[in-house]
Amino acid sequence: MMRGGFLWQAGCLTTLILVTGAVGLIVLLWHLATAIGFSAGGAGGLAALTVLALAALLGAALAGRAVRRFAMPFADLIDAAGRIEGGDYSVRVAERPGGPPPVRALVRSFNGMTARLEANEHQRRTLLADIGHELRTPLTVLQGELEAFLDGVHPADAPHLEAALDETRVMARLVDDLRTLALADAGTLTLHREPTDLDVLISEAARSMGAVADAAGVTVSADVPGDLPLVDIDPVRVREVLTNLLGNALRYAPSGSTVSVTARRGDDGRALVISVADGGPGIPADLLAHVFDRFAKSADSRGSGLGLAIARQLVEAHGGRIGVESSPQAGTRFWFELPLGPAAT
Repeated sequence: MMRGGFLWQAGCLTTLILVTGAVGLIVLLWHLATAIGFSAGGAGGLAALTVLALAALLGAALAGRAVRRFAMPFADLIDAAGRIEGGDYSVRVAERPGGPPPVRALVRSFNGMTARLEANEHQRRTLLADIGHELRTPLTVLQGELEAFLDGVHPADAPHLEAALDETRVMARLVDDLRTLALADAGTLTLHREPTDLDVLISEAARSMGAVADAAGVTVSADVPGDLPLVDIDPVRVREVLTNLLGNALRYAPSGSTVSVTARRGDDGRALVISVADGGPGIPADLLAHVFDRFAKSADSRGSGLGLAIARQLVEAHGGRIGVESSPQAGTRFWFELPLGPAAT
């Protein structure tokens, strides 16, 4: 409806312009032909008028065709915009060959915009579904525990209350993770930077995972050169990244193995590279490419699937980057870089 209305209006405007121009041109040509006829005879003036009138009509027809070719992509864009307003983000506008380059560039930009809108809508739907799934388990357990208390199935003693409290911690952690991701997405994640000694930071993170490592029968080793310069970072956020990577490594490292944490200068000398490596079975190939995506996790994972997504956001907020290498033979190595200079904004 909108597309047809635009074309009708464009057609009417074009017709009005062409008719006005043609009438003016014919009047001009009539006076010119009269002058020619006066000097060359009536027959010559009439012939000249006829030729010039035909030329004017041909020019008007060509101009009308050009205007229509120019207007058609705009009509397509108007129609597509109406469909997007109605919630159809899959719509794309065909790029008409031979059209004006600026119009074709506009069509390509419009299609790029709709592609991003469609991806964002898919991500939003997936995120809502995943959040609902992640919350369902602790809520179900908590509901079961409370109903058992009320029905007298088991007493409200310390062990049962602790189990219920653990589920509230799971939900609180999920909410905190989602808040961190939301702040990072909005570009409002605040970093409290200060000059930090990575040797101290890594040692503290390794010690904080000592109980988990002992329970898994795994040794955590740290190898940090003493001559590394101080780096301007938010130590709380970077420690969060380290703790997450260490927790993943300890979860999959076989008993009796070692999880190693190393730090060194980058090859270009402008960043510090921190690595966390384990001797586990490696990450499945189909998951490796998506390991930093939200809610991406293996079937046997007990986590929420948000930890690595948050780690990536925190590292990138510092102006750094993060990556992973994994194979069944060599295990898994996560690494991330922290710039020595001011982070890019």
